[in-house]
Amino acid sequence: MTIIVKDIPLGGDLTDFLSVVEEIYAGDPNYVRPLDLELSGRLSRKNPFFEHAEGAAFVAYENGLAVGRCTAQIDNAYTERHDDNVGFFGFFDTVDKQEVATALVDRAAAWLRDRGKARMMGPFSVSSNDEIGCLVDGFSTPPMVMMPHHRAYQGRLLEGAGLRKAKDLYAWRYVVGPLPPRAQKGYDQIAALPEVTVRQIDKSNLAREVEEVMAIFNDAWSDNWGYVPLTRAELAKLGDDLKLILEPRLTVILNVGDEPAAFAIALPNINEHVKGLGGKLFPTGAASLMYGMKVKGTRTARLALLGVRKKYRTMKRYGGMSTYMYAELAKSGQRLGIDWGELSWTLEDNTPVNLGIKLMGGKIYKTYRIFDKEL
Repeated sequence: MTIIVKDIPLGGDLTDFLSVVEEIYAGDPNYVRPLDLELSGRLSRKNPFFEHAEGAAFVAYENGLAVGRCTAQIDNAYTERHDDNVGFFGFFDTVDKQEVATALVDRAAAWLRDRGKARMMGPFSVSSNDEIGCLVDGFSTPPMVMMPHHRAYQGRLLEGAGLRKAKDLYAWRYVVGPLPPRAQKGYDQIAALPEVTVRQIDKSNLAREVEEVMAIFNDAWSDNWGYVPLTRAELAKLGDDLKLILEPRLTVILNVGDEPAAFAIALPNINEHVKGLGGKLFPTGAASLMYGMKVKGTRTARLALLGVRKKYRTMKRYGGMSTYMYAELAKSGQRLGIDWGELSWTLEDNTPVNLGIKLMGGKIYKTYRIFDKEL
């Protein structure tokens, strides 16, 4: 067996890179092929991530047939913030052959090593603010919006290629229903505070709202593992992306007095309608997607972003803020016909957040793994 790995520079021909998943995930009823347009945009030089990063894509071939893919990227903003000489790999998808996985990992490692990196980590597709992790547990359900999916063998192939576990991430399943008594108590405590007000995101002023939300996020997440703040250009892109799928009724912003103190954003799970498109928006996919979202709606949603400013996390008076927001989203979801939601992702060692989700009745149902390797 001869495995050949070909380099694809940013902006190059991604045809095989995009289509190889049809071979890899054939027969997997839970795979949802990402939209080619969105994925191509993420790997384009026009993506503002690449204003402070560089990268390349790779496709593995066996006897002329595409059988695997991955990327390698260097994020200078991550290096500067964390003082860590690490490079990243992402979009790791292969058939069940160790030789293919090893060839891809080795090519990404060589690309990073040639640029002076001492360690590789991933999958990050393409940054810590995008899809991250390899699914290692929970293969029996489709992925939620902006979350990855993998075959059960792919984590094993990464280990066989010399990578080891760096960190696990959890996705939690929460069935919409009555609040547990302790959660109801935390909700009532926040609701009774006269200085706390609640509102939803104003979609007509989304650029301003994104700035306000990310100011909270940057304060709340600044000490978290892997955190890199978004640039202004990345914030603008985030606003444009959210404009297409954001449901204001699945958002919460809490103010303490005049200060925005906490926020939570859940997203309708558009994967319910993307699944049948085969990655293609044209010629009919866009109309089908819009019809599905506007007429049918979704039965599931994903809590994708949540943050509480640090100073409020240390005040007992405001200790129930996260619970309050979980409850508000649950009530809104119930009104919208949402049956259950995913809360993702959380770090395996983020005990306070994980305990708060357990308090709401959430249960871990998927585990994603970040791998690393010395170069």
